[in-house]
Amino acid sequence: MSAFDETASPQTSATPVRATVRAVPDRVSVDGIEATWNTAWDENKTYAFDTNATREQVYSIDTPPPTVSGSLHVGHVFSYTHTDVVARYKRMQGKQVFYPMGWDDNGLPTERRVQNYYGVRCDTSLPYVEGYEPPLQGAEGKSVKAADQQPISRKNFVELCERLTGEDEKQFEALWRHLGLSVDWSRTYQTIGQDAQAVAQTAFLRNLARGEAYQAEAPGLWDVTFQTAVAQAELEARDYPGHFHKVNFHQADGTPVQIETTRPELLAACVALIAHPDDERYQHLFGTTVTSPLFNVEVPVLAHTAAEKDKGAGIAMCCTFGDLTDVQWWRELQLPTRSIIRRDGRIIAETPDWITDSAGRALFEDIANKTTFSARTAVVDALREAGDLDGEPVATQRKANFFEKGDKPLEIVTSRQWYIRNGGRDWDARPLRAELLGRGEELDFNPDFMKVRYSNWVGGLNGDWLISRQRFFGVPFPVWYPVDAEGEPQWSNPIVPSEDSLPIDPSSDVPAGYTADQRGVAGGFIGDPDIMDTWATSSLTPQIAGGWLSNPDLFERVFPMDLRPQGQDIIRTWLFSTVVRSHLEHDSLPWKHAAISGWILDPDRKKMSKSKGNVVTPMGLLEEHGSDAVRYWAASARLGTDAAFEVGQMKIGRRLAIKILNASKFALSFGAESEIVLDPALVTEELDKALLAGLADVVEKATASLEAYDHTRALELTESFFWTFCDDYLELVKDRAYADGASVPSEAAVSARTTLAIALDTLLRLFAPVLPFATEEVWSWWREGSIHNAPWPTAEVLRTAAGNANPADLAAAGNALAVLRKIKSENKVSMKTPILAATLAVPAGSLEAVRHSMTDIVAAGRATGSVELVEAAADADTQVQGGISATSYELGEPPVKTPRN
Repeated sequence: MSAFDETASPQTSATPVRATVRAVPDRVSVDGIEATWNTAWDENKTYAFDTNATREQVYSIDTPPPTVSGSLHVGHVFSYTHTDVVARYKRMQGKQVFYPMGWDDNGLPTERRVQNYYGVRCDTSLPYVEGYEPPLQGAEGKSVKAADQQPISRKNFVELCERLTGEDEKQFEALWRHLGLSVDWSRTYQTIGQDAQAVAQTAFLRNLARGEAYQAEAPGLWDVTFQTAVAQAELEARDYPGHFHKVNFHQADGTPVQIETTRPELLAACVALIAHPDDERYQHLFGTTVTSPLFNVEVPVLAHTAAEKDKGAGIAMCCTFGDLTDVQWWRELQLPTRSIIRRDGRIIAETPDWITDSAGRALFEDIANKTTFSARTAVVDALREAGDLDGEPVATQRKANFFEKGDKPLEIVTSRQWYIRNGGRDWDARPLRAELLGRGEELDFNPDFMKVRYSNWVGGLNGDWLISRQRFFGVPFPVWYPVDAEGEPQWSNPIVPSEDSLPIDPSSDVPAGYTADQRGVAGGFIGDPDIMDTWATSSLTPQIAGGWLSNPDLFERVFPMDLRPQGQDIIRTWLFSTVVRSHLEHDSLPWKHAAISGWILDPDRKKMSKSKGNVVTPMGLLEEHGSDAVRYWAASARLGTDAAFEVGQMKIGRRLAIKILNASKFALSFGAESEIVLDPALVTEELDKALLAGLADVVEKATASLEAYDHTRALELTESFFWTFCDDYLELVKDRAYADGASVPSEAAVSARTTLAIALDTLLRLFAPVLPFATEEVWSWWREGSIHNAPWPTAEVLRTAAGNANPADLAAAGNALAVLRKIKSENKVSMKTPILAATLAVPAGSLEAVRHSMTDIVAAGRATGSVELVEAAADADTQVQGGISATSYELGEPPVKTPRN
């Protein structure tokens, strides 16, 4: 009988399962079983997805594609194990589980790694070199200075990105397989692959056609190191050292108006002074003008509620642009643009025409082309000399915006960028913010408290989603622009390709109606030079993995997906952006449920991350402790809860896996020479029924927990029962199950053996999602097929076999046995020492249970004489051995030790 069939479980069929123990090893071990079973799962296509399954039969998972830019760390193992537990459980529930794996291989992390690994940098002005080989082959862990990097063409650079990510993907897959992820490895994708590019470009063109995507020349956050725009979701606010400077502007009569600033180098970019409209100190200045120090530019004094009365002098200069508040004031007060910082973070070379004063122009010529740091020093020196600096700068820690992968504060520069509407700005066409907040309410967050992070993010957005990046390795925007007769690109009239021609690369492909020799010339065209932000591609993982364009039949069977598992720190990026894309394209959520994992903390309770340098690479852990042990540690933490990195917990998991092997070996020893029939009708003894009654409770509660995405509770319940099974039940029924070697076992012996088999069958399947290797190993000793395609246990048949038995009866019998053994341990004699007589005081509520099990208790306790039961006092401490105690006893002689030869 195959374990693939529903009839392969005593919990799902009235027909008893018959099993034959084939080969139980003499010495059991968890060492090396990962390779054995990974090979078997591959050969048997154990986790292959059935493309003929209906949508109702499918459980689809939008697996997070890990960033391929180096190595995985233990945090990945933690969260991906959570997902795999769900996948394995749903598969055993009878679902066809769509569980693909993707590789997020574009974006800045990959580019940085390629630069250091190969010692190169991209220069778009250089021609492609056929057969190019880089100067380095693996400068891993080192940072190669830009001056030492060899400049190469964009095409050569992209080829190196693809080469390195291809190698990384092999290593990632090897680790995931070793961990035991039940992924269908025939279903992998790359976020830079041709299918992914076609999906990303098609979705973008449709967004553009519907007015959801647009380009704008606007101030935006800019990383001067990476030379790219940065989206709001990629920001980190960090403390950054600076100084407060008290600087005097001047009214028309020379009266000073003092402001405080940490960025005096932006004085030349000042367009106004701003104070709160209710600030009495500045009422007389509103509507007037003042003159900036050093540059002598006249600027207005204006009121705005975003000004902070209790910060500094209460009046601030608005520069274009020092921070996001400047952008708000500039936009809402319709101020002029006077930008002086270039994309490289230096002051512009040409003196602006709004500076007309000769001394001011001379100073600007002095700071031109300087870094902001050097320009700041020059301006402060000039203020000091002019007498417009009140006192000396005062050191402070200011909050500055950083790109999450950068190490310098962001600047705000004006540039042409692509955006997708996300509710951050008002749109006349539809109330998009309200619609997306509604999607958040519709989505089932696990744990539920993570929902507020989504709603807070959407409610706090102050701009649309910036999706363009000035980088090289990514999905290009599928647009060109006509060039007019004067050689100027017409940015407002993009040329778009047909969808059936996608994917395209505008830097090498030619738009319809043009020829290649018209590229970059008057009357011709140019391609859009930018690429899409990595989130703009990753936000389409359900469409990429599900075959939206390439396999519409598959897409109908898997979309909307059932589950998005991910980390809590990317709710604002990956989760939200995926909701945006699905809402705009499909008018639906991309999935029904979101499972949000917590963080892994180091011994100092700090989040583990590559940027902090405190990560642990997992392969060594998997090899040392075993994959099941590491999975046990991961599954011991609930969704949304931060967990400590604990090797001790992995050791517990390893001991559990080994105990499963050893306990199973014992339970199956009674079927070594005969067929095992898992027939609940053969369970006749009260103690056995009590065990099955307790097991039925565990099955029901563990199932409910897994349905609620609480894998930790399911594991706790199963593990707790398993140790009761080992410590109490196995010890109690051991003698009865052996039946003194009788050729025809008694009804009581058959009851014990059947109960052992049914309990083992059930417990193995309860453990299987967390401990796939150990459970598959045991399953192979006596069952056909894979345990991971066997049906999930149910409680009905267990309850039928248990009748009215009380699970507490097993605990009572176990406590009675513990009392008998305690007599021997307190007298420091062997457990094999016979008890000639004993009187046990038992609470009234447990007397009946203990009487029913006296045969097993006496045999397991080696009580050769009479054991009398009396009712315990009403105040007996039930916290100790259930209130059972020995009031008298007589020990026999310990057995003679046999000397070792």
